[in-house]
Amino acid sequence: MNPHMHRRPDPLARWLVLVAGAWLVAGCASTTLQSTWTDPGYDGGPFKRIFVIGLSARDVTARRVLEDVLAAKLKAGGVEAVPAWQFLANDGPADESALSAAVAASAADAMLMVRLLGVETQTTVWTTVVPGPGFGWYGFYSGWYAYPQVTQTQIAVIETTLFDVRSKRIVWSATSETINPSSVQKDAPGFADVILASLRKDGFLHASR
Repeated sequence: MNPHMHRRPDPLARWLVLVAGAWLVAGCASTTLQSTWTDPGYDGGPFKRIFVIGLSARDVTARRVLEDVLAAKLKAGGVEAVPAWQFLANDGPADESALSAAVAASAADAMLMVRLLGVETQTTVWTTVVPGPGFGWYGFYSGWYAYPQVTQTQIAVIETTLFDVRSKRIVWSATSETINPSSVQKDAPGFADVILASLRKDGFLHASR
C-alpha cells in the first residue's frame, strides 16, 4: 500500500469519538430556570442594595463562596450587594431576630435567599448500532452491532427567593436546575448569571452597565 494514500475513516473509531464528545458535554454543568413567580402587586422599581444569603447548615465554605460570587456579580452589574456572612454573628442557622438585625445593619433594601432543595440522579440507557470490523458494501445489510450505553446525570434543584426588606414580602422566586454540578466554586458564576439575568428582565435590578 502506498504510505501516502489516505485511508477511509474507520466508522467505529468515528463513533467512539462522538461518544467521547457526548460524555464531555454531559459532564459540563449548566443552569436553567424551570419556573419563576413575580408578585403582581409590587411596584417599587429596581432594588439598589441586595443582602445575599445562602442557606446551608452543613457546608459553611460553600455558602460563603456562593454569597461572595452572587454579591460580586451584582456589583459588576452596577448593583450594591453584601454577602450575609459579613453581618451574621455565627455560621449556624440564624433565627428571625438575628437575620432581621443583620439585614438592617447591612442597609439593604432587598434580600436574595438561595436554598438547595435537593440533588437528583437520572439514569439513561440507550443503544447505538455501529458497523463491525470489515464493514464494506455489504455491511449495509449485515455486520451491524448494538452497543448499550448508560449515562447518569445529576441535577441540583435550587430555589431562589427575593424579599422586599421594607414589607418583608416575597416579590420574586424561581426554581432552577443545575445539571452535573461539580463544586460551588465552579458552578456559582453560571448560576448567578442565569438568576440575575432573570431578575433584570423582570425589573427588580437595574440593567447591567
